[in-house]
Amino acid sequence: MNLNKNNIDRKQRNLSSKLPKVRKKFSVILFKYTLVAILALLVIGAGAAFGMVRSILDNAPDIDPSDVQPEGFSTTIYNQDGEKLLSLADYDSNRIYVTIDKIPKNLQNAFIAIEDERFYEHDGIDPRGIARAFFVGVKNILSGNSGFSEGASTLTQQLIKNNVFAAYSEPSFIVKLERKIQEQYLALNLEKKLTKTMSKYEAKQQILEYYLNTINLGQSTLGVQAAANRYFDKDVSELTLSESAVIASITKNPSALDPIRHPEDNEKRRATILKRMLDQELITQKQYNKAMKDDVYSRIKQVDTKQSNSSIYSYFMDALIVQVIDDLQEQLGYNRTQAYNALYRGGLSIYATQDQTIQEICDSVISDPSMFPDNSDVSLGYRLSIQKKDGTTKNYSEYDVDAYLRQKLKTSRSQMIFSNSDEAKAAAEEFKATVYNPKKGDTLLGEKITTTIQPQVSFTLMDQKTGYVKAIVGGRGEKTGNLTLNRATDTTRQPGSTFKIVSAYLPALDTSGVTLATTFNDAPYNWPNTSQPVRNANRQYGGLTTVRKAIQNSTNIVAAKTMEIVTPQVSYNYLLNLGFTTLVDRQVNADGSVYSDIQYPTALGGITNGVTNLELTAAYAAIANQGVYTKPILYTKIIDHEGNLLYDNTPTTKQVMKDSTAWLLTNAMEDVVNYGTGTATKLNGMTSAGKTGTTSNNVDFWFSGYTPYYTASIWYGYDINKSFSSGSAHQIIWKTIMDKVDSTLQLKDKSFTKPSSITRATICTKSGKLAVSGLCDRDPRGSTIRTEYFAKGTVPTEECDVHVKVTLCKESKEPASKYCPDYDLVSYVYLIPPEDSSDETADAPYYLPDNFQNQTCHIHTGSSFGSQFLAPYTEDLKEPTRIPDSSESLQRRKIDSEEELDPDEQAISEE
Repeated sequence: MNLNKNNIDRKQRNLSSKLPKVRKKFSVILFKYTLVAILALLVIGAGAAFGMVRSILDNAPDIDPSDVQPEGFSTTIYNQDGEKLLSLADYDSNRIYVTIDKIPKNLQNAFIAIEDERFYEHDGIDPRGIARAFFVGVKNILSGNSGFSEGASTLTQQLIKNNVFAAYSEPSFIVKLERKIQEQYLALNLEKKLTKTMSKYEAKQQILEYYLNTINLGQSTLGVQAAANRYFDKDVSELTLSESAVIASITKNPSALDPIRHPEDNEKRRATILKRMLDQELITQKQYNKAMKDDVYSRIKQVDTKQSNSSIYSYFMDALIVQVIDDLQEQLGYNRTQAYNALYRGGLSIYATQDQTIQEICDSVISDPSMFPDNSDVSLGYRLSIQKKDGTTKNYSEYDVDAYLRQKLKTSRSQMIFSNSDEAKAAAEEFKATVYNPKKGDTLLGEKITTTIQPQVSFTLMDQKTGYVKAIVGGRGEKTGNLTLNRATDTTRQPGSTFKIVSAYLPALDTSGVTLATTFNDAPYNWPNTSQPVRNANRQYGGLTTVRKAIQNSTNIVAAKTMEIVTPQVSYNYLLNLGFTTLVDRQVNADGSVYSDIQYPTALGGITNGVTNLELTAAYAAIANQGVYTKPILYTKIIDHEGNLLYDNTPTTKQVMKDSTAWLLTNAMEDVVNYGTGTATKLNGMTSAGKTGTTSNNVDFWFSGYTPYYTASIWYGYDINKSFSSGSAHQIIWKTIMDKVDSTLQLKDKSFTKPSSITRATICTKSGKLAVSGLCDRDPRGSTIRTEYFAKGTVPTEECDVHVKVTLCKESKEPASKYCPDYDLVSYVYLIPPEDSSDETADAPYYLPDNFQNQTCHIHTGSSFGSQFLAPYTEDLKEPTRIPDSSESLQRRKIDSEEELDPDEQAISEE
């Protein structure tokens, strides 16, 4: 082995020279493997990314253009002239769809300028916009700012996000990224599908139309039409450039950029939009300058004040909403939820029957404090929720307050009426102290105290010929909510004497052989098969009384006796035919008692549940409309969102009484207004008819009446039954409204149309039969001869058999004999007492004395008193009147039933 120094050095040199080569070779190999690994990772990453993207796209919903159409539209209520009255919308459906041709170019361009300036150029996504947003985001991150703050979504993407992904949440960045990828993918597909059936410009216009009808624009408005209504009270087509920029400013942040609550912030973005539009040459410098100078926010404030005051629906609209929801269920088969969604999200057009002029008259009169007592009372509304120490919850209401006060005062009468709000609130606080004690661990969960002015009122007015309800007032005082208590349509009250007409007299005249001339003895009377007496309001008895007179003076006993002839079952059938839905044939209560409205007291309005103002008005409208009942309606038709007729609400009509019956009742009720209990309702220069009604203990006060044009009813009373004196307040309100309607609408007076089925005859008002001259006209209280109207075929054929004329001897004051000298003879007219006669009636002093049948003058003797001294006669008496008569024979003359009337007889009256 050569181990010399030289060999060792050489070997060392050889080793040293090889090391770099090995290192180099290793480095090359390492680089190659690293590069391969990187490439492999890139390939794997790309594959994974592709797979991920593919998975994201596979999970994207498959959509058609119809899937991006906005859903949920506000319903609009119009009057009969097509003028908008009200919009109804759910929280996510306050949208009024409008086509792109109705949207001003300035409004379209305002959104494009600020949201997607290359909208008409790209195919659904904007690569330049995406790149810009990416680099701005990276720059923000490197500078320590908030990152990707600039958006790059096109209008197409935003449309998809709003209408396809609206219900999806984005809890993380990954999910948000996935959703963004899907939006871009679907945006490209959407525009591709649209351009297969239309040009690119048309496709863009379609997308823009959907978008402008979709977006949230604050104040619960969706879409530009709803926004134009809310902020400017105008149609979108009327928006100016300045107003368009205001609306376009909202969409970035509808809450923060609300022009009502944050006008300064909205104004800044509006300026940005106008500048963008100028830079993009969408407007001229002149247009820009004009828009910038516009004081647009002062107009918004004015509109907001106006609309805030009208955000509470009227009583009419409340009733209309209820009627629509009911009809959608009953007529079209919707369930409750479907009906609600159709009304508040279906974009319906509903045409109301309301006459705004008449409604405003009704509202103004009933809101006039001078129409009501100076010192009005209030009723208490109370809600109290308490959590007790053991965790249980106790809820209390005004009924608990009432029970507490009744027990305290030891009375059974309600104590919920107070002189003023302070007294009511004090009562609530007093009760609260008895059930709430925080020292014992009670927790107050909630408390609400409200007071309502009393007495209250309801009023309904309708066109009797069409069934169109023209106005409704459901109460007086401030209306503080929607779909609250509507006393005209929801509340049932006892109708009092207004019910006599429809329950007793109508069927009596129509089918029971009764006429306006038929007489009943107004004398003490009990309900059939009972010992319960029927009493008149004045606690007096008028004696023989015609139906006409009984209607005029609202005589209870005559109405009750009429019901006995009609029978309760026939009456009930007529009432159902007149549209009353609150009556019951048999109602079993919780305590086992049974109530029924097939009973005699129904004649006087004594019914189980009462009636609504609307239904009573409709029944009277049938009389005004010649016997034709027309179901009252508050709207005429519903048009769906596509413009198709969804429901035709043409009212149902039916003949419920003879035209002669309707006219006769009308004619009798004209006397109520002109001479009877309703004189305070007599109109200025307009013919009217109607009937008053007052319930027991003076709790409810009514007047239902009509002119040749309209029928109206008023109810007046306390929500919680309380006796009080109305005076003529309710009648004056009725008169004031109707007078204003007549004068405002310039309605001309005319009489009620008399049908050909009506004839007339001269009758005696004590017998109801044909009058006898020289007898019926010589009643001690004045003539009882009247011309009366009848349905043809019902004119009486017999002569008066109630009046009798007796020749007396002045000297003996007994029936004269033939031996009494002529100068001692005097004639008296008496009434033959009816079978149910009573000494308590106004007729009693004029009854023929019983002993006259068998008695003659005891001074001039020689002959007996004979029947020749008796003859028929009738009328109302106060003191007997002596009538000289030189003849012992009784002269009779039948009065021609068809003779011409004297001018004074044209107005038929019992006064």
